[in-house]
Amino acid sequence: MVGMVYVYVGEKGRITIPAKIRESLGLHKGDRLRLSIKNGAIILEPDNVIKAEDIKGIIGPTEVKIEEVEQALGRDLP
Repeated sequence: MVGMVYVYVGEKGRITIPAKIRESLGLHKGDRLRLSIKNGAIILEPDNVIKAEDIKGIIGPTEVKIEEVEQALGRDLP
C-alpha cells in the first residue's frame, strides 16, 4: 500500500504518477486512464480495455477454414 504522496502540475498541466504507485497498480507506458472529478477531487482510474491481442489464443485457433465454421453452425456448403 502506498501512502499519500504529493505531485506537482507541470508544463501543459502534466503530472507524473510516482513509480511506486504505477507499480502497485500495474500501470505501464501507454496505458489509458479515465479522469473524472467527484466532490472536488480528481479521480484517475485504469481504463482496463482488453485488446484482441491480449486474449489471442485463449478462445481457440486464430485461423479457421470456412468449412469448419459452416460445420459448427450445422450447415453444409453447396
